[in-house]
Amino acid sequence: MSVSTTTTKGIWKLQDVRDNILNNMWVNYGNLYVWGLGSSGQLGVNNTISYSSPIKLSGEWNNISTSITPHSMAIRTDGTLWSWGSNVCGPLGDGTITNRSSPVQIPGTTWNDISAGSCFSLARKTDGTLWAWGSNVNGQLGDNTTVSKSSPVQIPGTTWNDISTGGINLNANSLARKTDGTLWVWGYGLQGQLGDNTTVSKSSPVQIPGTTWNDISSAQLFFSLARKTDGTLWSWGCNVNGQLGDGTVVNKSSPVQIPGTTWNDIAAKCHSLARKTDGTLWAWGYNLCGPIGDGTVSNRSSPVQIPGTTWNDISAGCLFSLARKTDGTLYAWGYNISGQLGDNTVVPKSSPVQIPGTSWNKISAGGTHTLALLV
Repeated sequence: MSVSTTTTKGIWKLQDVRDNILNNMWVNYGNLYVWGLGSSGQLGVNNTISYSSPIKLSGEWNNISTSITPHSMAIRTDGTLWSWGSNVCGPLGDGTITNRSSPVQIPGTTWNDISAGSCFSLARKTDGTLWAWGSNVNGQLGDNTTVSKSSPVQIPGTTWNDISTGGINLNANSLARKTDGTLWVWGYGLQGQLGDNTTVSKSSPVQIPGTTWNDISSAQLFFSLARKTDGTLWSWGCNVNGQLGDGTVVNKSSPVQIPGTTWNDIAAKCHSLARKTDGTLWAWGYNLCGPIGDGTVSNRSSPVQIPGTTWNDISAGCLFSLARKTDGTLYAWGYNISGQLGDNTVVPKSSPVQIPGTSWNKISAGGTHTLALLV
């Protein structure tokens, strides 16, 4: 059977389309690049060297996630899940507590979504089941225990749709959304970051009121962001640096609304990032070393705009930020002592600097390292 490889524009024959798909001529994959601190093997390139410019990790990948622990996770195009880096608490999920400087596979071939947390991990399969592993001292695995696991354990339910991990070290928590738009939280809650109007940790999922939640992000510094289908943005938890964006520095144990109704994409770590439907990018919260990107190192308790109107994808790291534009260009700013900005320096930047390349696709900023897919 012949396979067409022509690049001619126009109307394709149905048989040509079928043949190309069946023979893997058209595979939607990304080339994975890594940079930043590598001391625990979190870059996955079979060493513990740090890099201040992107280097390629072999394989074909379509989903990525980084942690502050530090460890990394990625899903390949065949649905297999791989992890590498620090494994002291078992967040790699390979049944050991041994660090890995190259990717190791987690059993299964239907993994669909991942979130690398602080000393633990969450992952969702295509059947809507949710799995967790790693440290569990505050119930962050959600399996109604506080016993740590070095292999995946299932959280009850089959309609999970979106996941996010937060916290620092062993004081970690989880957020997850179901297909019906309900939002669920569990884990460390002493700063109000669970949003259930308490400051108590939970070892099983508890629901936050509402059924129209649409996007979620749990942060390192004990707070959370979530967006509703009407474009409103909500935050809760620790607020000592203004990271909730409500103009105060007062902690909140229940969701409070950030002004505006056109929010479209959110990210949180030590600070908050959010994009509006008009392509503008906004940031607030902790700003030591400039992760907010407004050219200063002053904390902000309300959103401030980053110049530009074509921002398309965002990721908040620990004291640094990544953002991609609609033309595929990638920008970074903030803390850079380990080269996590990828601009071939170790100098912090308080305003966005461009990373070479114009076909960047997905991005993930961790504690001191970065993963990004280049199409």
